[in-house]
Amino acid sequence: MAQKLVIVESPAKARTLNKILGRSYSIKASLGHVRDLPRKSLGVNIDKDFTPKYVIPQRKRKVIRQIKEAASKASSIYLATDPDREGEAISWHLVAAAKLDEDKVPIRRVVFHEITKEAVEKAFKTPHAIDINLVNAQQARRILDRLVGYKLSPLLWRKVQRGLSAGRVQSVAVRMIADREQKIQDFNPKEYWTIEVELAPLEEPQAKFRAKLIASADGTKLNICDENKANKIAADLEKASYIVKSIRTKQIARQPAPPFITSTLQQEAWRKLHFTAKHTMAVAQQLYEGLPLGEEGSVGLITYMRTDSTHVAVSAIAEVRNFIAKKYGEDFLPSKPRAFARKVKWAQEAHEAIRPTKIYREPGQIKSFLNRDQLKLYQLIWKRMVASQMSPALYDTTNVEIQTNHVIASEAKQPQGYLLKAASSVVKFPGFITVYSETKDEEEQGGFVSLPELKVGDRLSYWGTFPEQYFTQPLPRYTEATLIKALEQRGIGRPSTYAPILSIIQERDYVYKADGKFYPHELGLIVNSILKQHFPKIVDFSFTAQMEEQLDEIAQGKQEWIYVLRDFYSPFEDMLSKARLAIAKVDMSKPTDEICPNCSRPMVIKVGRFGKFLACSGYPECKTTRPFVVKTGIPCPRCGGELVQKVNKRRQVFYGCSNFPQCKFATNYKPLPQPCPECGKLLVLDRDGRTKCTACQYKAKLAKLGSEREEAI
Repeated sequence: MAQKLVIVESPAKARTLNKILGRSYSIKASLGHVRDLPRKSLGVNIDKDFTPKYVIPQRKRKVIRQIKEAASKASSIYLATDPDREGEAISWHLVAAAKLDEDKVPIRRVVFHEITKEAVEKAFKTPHAIDINLVNAQQARRILDRLVGYKLSPLLWRKVQRGLSAGRVQSVAVRMIADREQKIQDFNPKEYWTIEVELAPLEEPQAKFRAKLIASADGTKLNICDENKANKIAADLEKASYIVKSIRTKQIARQPAPPFITSTLQQEAWRKLHFTAKHTMAVAQQLYEGLPLGEEGSVGLITYMRTDSTHVAVSAIAEVRNFIAKKYGEDFLPSKPRAFARKVKWAQEAHEAIRPTKIYREPGQIKSFLNRDQLKLYQLIWKRMVASQMSPALYDTTNVEIQTNHVIASEAKQPQGYLLKAASSVVKFPGFITVYSETKDEEEQGGFVSLPELKVGDRLSYWGTFPEQYFTQPLPRYTEATLIKALEQRGIGRPSTYAPILSIIQERDYVYKADGKFYPHELGLIVNSILKQHFPKIVDFSFTAQMEEQLDEIAQGKQEWIYVLRDFYSPFEDMLSKARLAIAKVDMSKPTDEICPNCSRPMVIKVGRFGKFLACSGYPECKTTRPFVVKTGIPCPRCGGELVQKVNKRRQVFYGCSNFPQCKFATNYKPLPQPCPECGKLLVLDRDGRTKCTACQYKAKLAKLGSEREEAI
């Protein structure tokens, strides 16, 4: 009996489906896209309604042969690629590349948002045809990006340097980072002072607390802009008497955050786990596609990780509420299930939020089957989902206003003085924070103090004044979390694009990350300036967001993709023509103190395909080049030579000995000048910013292996 053929993208997904579907199904993996536009040419016929020319990459031809062979023996074909535009396009390309429609075998599209027995079986009972609207939306995005990349990039090569690229969305992200940096550099800090006063009830001098000066007695806001003014007010406060003017108490309910969508998962994984967006999506992909859990076999642990919807299936909500009632009690369960309004304009409600496929599969129960990063991310997703259906956290807050009387004028009807404020917040009922709280919620807890029992009219004793000098701060530089949030708020990019955007702009050397924050390279600033001046629409926030909306409308069948491309290309071609004449050649080389060993002319720093290098200023007469290295001043632990910073062909920074190739010591971690206090060897800074000694770690590992062998014997 002929088997039914199922085609998915990855071998991991194939293994999980194989367990669910059984022997009557043969499952093949396409290993991603099987057709694409050619690498070395535009591949789009602009004169014929932007007709794309798709080719099968050499590395995918064997995959196509295997799929075609399996299809010829199959009784039916099921296309089970991912439930988004990319997945729909992969299915469409598979049919064309392997000529599946020529075998007169029924071809069906199946879609599921979690790889569980129930979801997969339901999908196979309700197959449908390929959604050509989703395919066209993906085609339009791909062609738009190709037009921008292949038309703009050669221009940047000629005018700036070889190897550059421009992208419809990546260029906007670079602009956001560059514009933010410009604002930071232009920022003029202004001095200001805050003043706190330490007070206590007359009857309880030990119950001290601090109140913050907020205004004069009549409510006029104080602007304390220099030390003289701060000292004058501090002197007034030292002589003042203090009385409790008002006390306001109320209960505040803090509601939990919705379950994750792609952008919020990437943001919170960066804030809490220090995972990059790219790493977050890679780990989430593993959790979605399935991991072996002992006797359970391969199981999909979370729903599909590329989504912009906070919708959760009714059955999943019921399961979560049942779990909460059993584990935490009825007090932690709201009377009604909580529903979250979608915040993303074009969210697809057919998709679900990112959640565990089975809430009773607690992180602690499966930790032995997951690696460290898989467990961390699964735990984050699990906690967020459980918390989203729990009762709100209740806080008792107290706000106390304190009046001072430092001048009593006989002719004045009202005493003059200042107004101070103190606040306290006490958790009355923990609710959802028993399980999970957003990072920003935890940060907001600052500013509260512990207050003694007070009544209106109580007089307070003075114990000290504490003026503090501050300076206004510029906007902070973007982190991965805040950049993704800003892109999403502006409507730029979609769930599948955030991680690639952040990776590309770093790989192109337009921006770099230091201490978790994005900084523009000089190259990024130059390219951004050129694009803003000559291609304003390409880096315009509202125009880019509008293009995203048009792509979404194509996916919904509300727009024709060819018309969208026409509307874009005509003004774009006009901008290109003008820019070719207007943009002057930019010299990116930088002088150095190095002398060319062959002709004695100065060496200059240039940037090539693999980053910076030293080249003779006499080029093309002298073509001498040398690697560019950054000295660290730290001795090599192996030979005593100096460690230098280098960049490999993948543009990854590493540190190696300057005596290479005689000494081949290298490390991916940043070396530190101080030696290890335990063994005196090299200390390094790992990716999480922690100091460690690799020599001590290696020694401890050997000792552990030795003790384990002794126990085994």
